[in-house]
Amino acid sequence: MKCLVINLDRSPERLAHMRAGFGRIGIAFERVVAIDGYSHPELKQQAQHPMYGARQLSSSEIACLHSHRACWSILVQDEARYGAVFEDDVVFSANAGRLLADSDWIPADADIVKLETFFKKTMIHRMRISARHGFSMYRLCRFHPGTGGYIVSRRAARDLLDATEKVNLTADDMVFNPAFSPSGGKMIYQLVPALCAQAQFLGSIGAGLPSLLDQERETARVASGLAIKRRRPFFEKMRVETRRIVEWVVDHCRLRRYTIVALDPPEAGR
Repeated sequence: MKCLVINLDRSPERLAHMRAGFGRIGIAFERVVAIDGYSHPELKQQAQHPMYGARQLSSSEIACLHSHRACWSILVQDEARYGAVFEDDVVFSANAGRLLADSDWIPADADIVKLETFFKKTMIHRMRISARHGFSMYRLCRFHPGTGGYIVSRRAARDLLDATEKVNLTADDMVFNPAFSPSGGKMIYQLVPALCAQAQFLGSIGAGLPSLLDQERETARVASGLAIKRRRPFFEKMRVETRRIVEWVVDHCRLRRYTIVALDPPEAGR
């Protein structure tokens, strides 16, 4: 299975981090030069998905999408049925190499397998599928953000390319948000425990690699005033709580459950 790593030319320290990570798990990878939003202002001229409304995607968000598109283009031309895409700030589980060595463990109906965790509550189906070596897979039922690490089929990569040919949206939404087509029509699995996580969530073992995209997003939020929290009126709080209870009942009946996906431990001494 081909493993691709997205890396900016101006981030050699991140490439060194990924070389060390892949070296520890014994897997080869191919570097894909990331699109730099600062060098391609023309990308913002492309229309963005109407579901964002007045919110304007940043140059880095748009460039991130096109960097993933570069990976999808490579995988579409590859003979293998599946390929893996990684961003250059992930930390691998000690057991990652056992799964990335082949794709025989991936269910035949899988379009995408999410390998990372964002350590945020997400919803998965209760039915478990063994993925070997202590890992399991569950259908992902709701949005679980993050495109730090995922496996995509050649067919799904082609669909993702077609869907983003003339419109911009975040890579997270395109791949994992059912509200955005074609994500809603894909069979997406979540690996449990996760195979990797972005370094920003891992404290001292995170190699000091903050998320460049999150930094830009937070700067934009502060500048726009969206970072200021407002107090919800009482009736709005009641409406939200009532909806939450109704959704819980529906999800329970549909064999779905909320969970925070854990990370399979990185190598000791990492």
